[in-house]
Amino acid sequence: MQKIGFSGTLDPITNGHMWVIGEARSLADEVIVFLSQNPAKKPQFPAEDRKRIIEQSARECGWDNVQVVIVKGDYTARAAKKHGCDYLIRGIRTTADFDYENLIQQTNVDVLQGAKTIFVMPPRDLGSVSSSFVKALEGPVGWNWTMKKFVPGPAYQAWILDCLRKEWQALWPYAGASGEQIALFDHWFAHLTGPEAYGGAERHYHNLDHLVHGLSEIRVWADNTYASAHHSALLKKAFWFHDAVYSHDEDALYSSEEASAQLWLGSGLDADDSQEVAQLIRATDHFQGPAIVHPLKDVMLSADLAILGQDEEVYRAYTQAIVREYAHVEPAHFNHQRALALQHLCAKAQAGQLFGDAYFASQYNERAIENMQCEIVALAGKHIA
Repeated sequence: MQKIGFSGTLDPITNGHMWVIGEARSLADEVIVFLSQNPAKKPQFPAEDRKRIIEQSARECGWDNVQVVIVKGDYTARAAKKHGCDYLIRGIRTTADFDYENLIQQTNVDVLQGAKTIFVMPPRDLGSVSSSFVKALEGPVGWNWTMKKFVPGPAYQAWILDCLRKEWQALWPYAGASGEQIALFDHWFAHLTGPEAYGGAERHYHNLDHLVHGLSEIRVWADNTYASAHHSALLKKAFWFHDAVYSHDEDALYSSEEASAQLWLGSGLDADDSQEVAQLIRATDHFQGPAIVHPLKDVMLSADLAILGQDEEVYRAYTQAIVREYAHVEPAHFNHQRALALQHLCAKAQAGQLFGDAYFASQYNERAIENMQCEIVALAGKHIA
């Protein structure tokens, strides 16, 4: 078979969709993904963005025989015929899927004289993965790590950037702002999510995932403790900037935290709360932190340390990211220093002092002790080996 088509809204494209495209590649020399632009639907991403995400996802897989076509004002089956595809391929997950797709298939062929349909059944672990399923994951703490399991990398990256943009826009007075102010807001969003900050390629832990997680923790903390909107905003502003500068340069003039505080102070974003936010950023500095006095300090530190109390799978991914982030350190020295740090933190957790905020302590303290003790044992095993 020379060409085969695959169609859908693909908002976002999932690993289930990618599996179907992979099956299509085994049947034909060329696969054309027909991206539906349905004016009745309100997708998360515009068609051009979805096209780019699909193309990037195909390239990541090394697929050079997949192209993407946006279908406007035409039926997909008819568009497929026009592009030389006699067949479309569809994934079937349930009997209900089959009944629906069979009806569409009959309409495509009998009414539209379009391409016929080949049905394939995805493996069990992808059987329930759909765009609507993935969309429903967003919201609770840790949603981003769950979503990562079900979508290709480019789709995940686009999704969390979209989520972060909404978070950012809600933090600043875009409505009624001047063009100059909007440009300032947009500049700092691009900087913080870009390669010079959390979006940097060398950022394996202090990255966009960390940013999404911390902001989610602060939002859920505020919801559960009935915190004021002002306190929530202070914490979010500080979290956006607290790891904006992250350097291993021991000869740097400032610590990374102080450099991040200085970046915030020079941003021009918030004159009224600038000093309070800077103090919350400095609270995360091992050297300055103990001397900082602020009513939200414990919440800021707890949100930053909440990763220690996540479930086993997330914690394992975190430890692997930390190893990659410190790849410049000789492994034996890293393992020794890491074990010492964990022992210190574990002792604080056992004394009830790791999470200074009561809400975070109730959520994460017990699990954090378990996670750290397991990692300490694993590090000891590496030392013996």
